[in-house]
Amino acid sequence: MARRRARTSLRLISDIQLTSMMDLSFLVLITFIISFPLIEQGIPVNLPRGKASELKSEKSHAITIDSQNRLFLDDAPVSLEQLSATLQRIGRDDPDAVVRIRADERLSYGQVVRVLRVLHDAKIARMALVTQADERPAQ
Repeated sequence: MARRRARTSLRLISDIQLTSMMDLSFLVLITFIISFPLIEQGIPVNLPRGKASELKSEKSHAITIDSQNRLFLDDAPVSLEQLSATLQRIGRDDPDAVVRIRADERLSYGQVVRVLRVLHDAKIARMALVTQADERPAQ
């Protein structure tokens, strides 16, 4: 009969160290939380001041008119004709789409009305005019 020897077998370590993975995930999450408001405010515009409630929607588009009367749809420059065609498609595909209009406070009222007319023609009824928070105390 053969003699049996007690050997210590080498085990493979199959544990995954989650500490560094959790640290990395937390760091990425904090980075997105800090940078998201900066991404949303892409084009610098001096917004008029006013008091309004916050509009919350996951599926929203932003139209920006800067002080040089340039149009932007979701931070991409567009002409009025391109804006009209794109909004027609958006209005047809998603009737509950929300559009936020950001216009420089130095623009004339007529330039904002042109964009509102395009929204009306595209049958987009849910829209909001974006303003800065009024920092003056209420009287």
